[in-house]
Amino acid sequence: MPLTDTAIRAAKAGDKPYKLADGGGLYLLVNPTGSRLWRLKYRIEGKEKLLAIGPYPDVTLAKARERRDDAKKAIIDGADPSALKKQSREDAKVAPANTFRAVAEEHLAKLEREGLADITLGKRRWLLGFAYPHFGDRDIGSVSSADVLVALREIEAKGHHETARRMRSVIGSVFRYAIATARIENDPTFALRGALTTPRVQHRSAVTTATELGKLLKAIDGYRGQPATRAALRLMPLLFPRPGELRAARWSEFDLDKAIWSIPAERMKMRRPHRIPLPPQAVAILRELHAVTAGEDFAFPCIGAAKKPISENTLNFALRRLGFGPDIATAHGFRATASTLLNESGRWHADAIERQLAHAENNEVRRAYLRGEHWEERVRMMAWWADHLDGLRESAEASARPLCTG
Repeated sequence: MPLTDTAIRAAKAGDKPYKLADGGGLYLLVNPTGSRLWRLKYRIEGKEKLLAIGPYPDVTLAKARERRDDAKKAIIDGADPSALKKQSREDAKVAPANTFRAVAEEHLAKLEREGLADITLGKRRWLLGFAYPHFGDRDIGSVSSADVLVALREIEAKGHHETARRMRSVIGSVFRYAIATARIENDPTFALRGALTTPRVQHRSAVTTATELGKLLKAIDGYRGQPATRAALRLMPLLFPRPGELRAARWSEFDLDKAIWSIPAERMKMRRPHRIPLPPQAVAILRELHAVTAGEDFAFPCIGAAKKPISENTLNFALRRLGFGPDIATAHGFRATASTLLNESGRWHADAIERQLAHAENNEVRRAYLRGEHWEERVRMMAWWADHLDGLRESAEASARPLCTG
């Protein structure tokens, strides 16, 4: 028969402890000292266990039943209520500086001091945000491989395989920082290598033949959108920077009289300053744009929000409007186009092309010796490239004209 508050208050202490059962394994233990303690008897894998719920009247009858029901749900889910209670006590004692979240934020602050790009820091924070609900407020030393895998599987289940892979890498960097700062001894993400679905590599589409490039250039010349977008579209094949480097360019970076675009290190992927020689065609486009956006900080300001540059999708959307789908051309693809055709021309040293692309040399020995910018060759190369594009465009226009039949 279930207990009542009246029956509990009427219970008197005896010479020996005795139990007042409520049901479902819950009972009140009445001790000779007069203390009355709630206990829950349950079984896990056939083994009988006991959970201390708390003293009456601090824990009321209604509250004791609520905790009993919670424990039953945990058992159904395969958890041990006693182990959960122990983990909860340990979590409550965790020093604030040793939670996974605190260590992660400390690590991000270190990376920021070391000059990691804001956009990269933002991506790391975004990825860590998926982990925080799972174990952000737990002691970093208590987080296991299984805990991390649960968080990763949640992302993977949505089909975001690349996100899950990068998330594992970022979480691992936090654990390795914790090891370096003497908080833990092992990185639990190491055991998860090979546990996630390997994402399919998707190469960015790019036009790599002279004929098709001429048609693309002709189409770009016919673009009638916003001036900043049109100028950026025309400059991408001419200068082939990374799209983010162009769209976030500031007028202060351009010296149009000397025909040089100087990109500071903090805006470059490789964290090194980069100079780009501007051929006359590029200078002309920029002077035309300057007459429109000279009063703004950004050379390519967002319409309606001039304090921000055009978005990262603007150029790809513009290409879509021109009829070039993502399987044909992308803004980033102009880099592959230029690399392919410049190398195929046989006119330019491969190192000059790589330097113009702002690629890092993978071989450490070669990198130690390749300190020059190949500047003079790059100036000549960019002038030749601009003229070459003009020729391709003219050929495309000529082939599109109707034949004169007299």
